Amino acid sequence: MSLLRLQPINGISQLSVGTSFPQKKRPLLLRPQAVPSRTQRIMESVSVSGEVGGAGGAYSYEALKRLDNLWSSICSSQEVVQEPQQVVSTVPGLFGSSGLADKAEGSYDVLVCGGTLGIFVATALCTRGLRVAIVERNVLKGREQEWNISTKELLELVEVGVLEEDDIERATAVKFNPNRCGFERKGDIWVNDILNLGVSPEKLIEIVKTRFISLGGVIFEQCSVSCINVYEDAAVLKLSGDKILSSRLIIDAMGNFSPIVKQIRGGRKPDGVCLVVGTCARGFKTNSSSDVIFSSSSVKKVGDSKAQLFWEAFPAGSGPLDRTTYMFTYVEPQPGSPKLEELLEEYWDLMPEYQGVSLDNLEILRIIYGIFPTYRESPLPASFNRVLQFGDASGIQSPVSFGGFGSLTRHLGRLSAGIHEAINGDYLDSYNLSLLNPYMPNLSASWLFQRAMSAKKQSNVPADFINELLYTNFSCMQRLGDPVLRPFLQDVVQFGPLSKTLGLVMLTNPQILPSIFKQVGVPVLLDWSRHFLGLGYYTFLSTFADPVLRPLVHTLPSKMSFQLKRHLEAWKYGAGLDYKL
Repeated sequence: MSLLRLQPINGISQLSVGTSFPQKKRPLLLRPQAVPSRTQRIMESVSVSGEVGGAGGAYSYEALKRLDNLWSSICSSQEVVQEPQQVVSTVPGLFGSSGLADKAEGSYDVLVCGGTLGIFVATALCTRGLRVAIVERNVLKGREQEWNISTKELLELVEVGVLEEDDIERATAVKFNPNRCGFERKGDIWVNDILNLGVSPEKLIEIVKTRFISLGGVIFEQCSVSCINVYEDAAVLKLSGDKILSSRLIIDAMGNFSPIVKQIRGGRKPDGVCLVVGTCARGFKTNSSSDVIFSSSSVKKVGDSKAQLFWEAFPAGSGPLDRTTYMFTYVEPQPGSPKLEELLEEYWDLMPEYQGVSLDNLEILRIIYGIFPTYRESPLPASFNRVLQFGDASGIQSPVSFGGFGSLTRHLGRLSAGIHEAINGDYLDSYNLSLLNPYMPNLSASWLFQRAMSAKKQSNVPADFINELLYTNFSCMQRLGDPVLRPFLQDVVQFGPLSKTLGLVMLTNPQILPSIFKQVGVPVLLDWSRHFLGLGYYTFLSTFADPVLRPLVHTLPSKMSFQLKRHLEAWKYGAGLDYKL
């Protein structure tokens, strides 16, 4: 019901001229007052505390509106929304000979900007004996909302010395099985031990933070990056408040919206975005399994655009009746794209039917939302000497995932070893640093899946095409077994499994092929074919050329050895062959 407020004109009444009638008031006009949306009412009724940095770390309605405004600016019809701030500058000469050298409050081997995920690479480098400091604009702590992940990925943190095995149990808030993939009443596919742990970021980051400090690491909290000056012998970080820190290398771990990344990409729009909304709520009586990906409807209109909505859900560690439920969609950033608040309005309508509960019977603990941009030109090669992107800032996460913690664990051993070697050998120019974020055809090949899962405003394919395509793919992967299905569910694309899946799809459902061409377009398919061939080529190189070339690593000069190792890693990781069942 609309709320109306009575408003007299000018606040006064007037007497008619030339009459002796009693003073007569002019009629009051009704001026409507904006009615809070259901999302605003619900969010303002939920207690908000402990907002932290990083994706998904804010929960308030004000933060939602700020993010929606940012998203609207990204969707603007202008190619460049605004001139990006010039954060990094190259300064000729030696820092040691400059007048600023005496003002530096600390000198390190590595400075990591952004602590939420940067704490992991910082700790890995500390275990290798480097002097490392972290700069974090907030207090360095994890959010309350759990990350869902597999045991295999956490063991990768143990392998690089960031965690002890006992720490996994301490940080794990909840375990659940089985895990479902389903698409609009076409049938369900069940797997076990895939993304089946709910890890508390609060506990995990506290464990890693304690280890980092015990290894001699330093943390500068509530410090914002002002600018970075790159000299011939050092990278100098200026913080708000005129504090100066120097290091041999600066790692940018400030995420998708890093100001350094904005400068490098020149304000260019993302090629695709995953929009995510959801809740952690109490009151679910059926709460033992999870949904890895589930679709309960065909393409539908949200706001002024069309969207294919997907779900992910899993038990929360805060209580036996607590459950996290995400709704997400893939879009191209353009005018009219759905806003997060519009998606939340849709969420309140659809989630109760999806989960078989009444909204009135749930206690909303947290409301979660985020935008995750991805670029075709990823991972992002180094654009400056002594500055390297890491994690989501580097674009190394899959374009079909939201949040890069899984890709971080997968690449952490490779990256920490390479960074350590680059610092010891002083290979800190942009060319050698770019070898740490190389072209990876399996990542680029994933773009076809993102585009295939994105609804178009104008489309001549059936409304249920996306669900039909996904169910066909997942069914074929299930028939081919764990060596095909499990890597894909953990965002690892490999040439052999992908080839087998595509072949089986064409054999079992050939009539779907014309719709694929209509949905993604011939130019996208041609571009994807190039990366698919690259995936096969890297698989060949890693399988057959690597064993021949690897013995040379120990016989070549230091810099050539460093570069050869990076090429061998690029072949292996770019082909997805680092993933073992």
